[in-house]
Amino acid sequence: MPKEPRVVCHTPTPGKKPTSVPVWKYRAVCAAVLQAVPEAAPGVEAKTLPSRVAELLSEDVRGRLGSVAWHTTTVKLDMEVRGLIERLPSARPQRLIKTPLGAAFDPSTVA
Repeated sequence: MPKEPRVVCHTPTPGKKPTSVPVWKYRAVCAAVLQAVPEAAPGVEAKTLPSRVAELLSEDVRGRLGSVAWHTTTVKLDMEVRGLIERLPSARPQRLIKTPLGAAFDPSTVA
């Protein structure tokens, strides 16, 4: 049986090793994150992102995904590295907005 294709997910934290997730999981979570994160301030609180993503995923995907919180955090960090979303500077708690690149990004193109 062939291995399931995976996406390497990087983190903006120096010294942390990347991890990988199956392509279908990355695409599903990435699409939900892009729906949940607005393009302008005040953005969305990072701590609320997993629950927002869970609401946007179908019941079938949620059932097959595993931990929504872990996958959301992993994909969110990779999306920051890719420049699709960004943290609002000096916002506490952490808040996120979608970048122009993220607004135009199609998650189905990730391979």
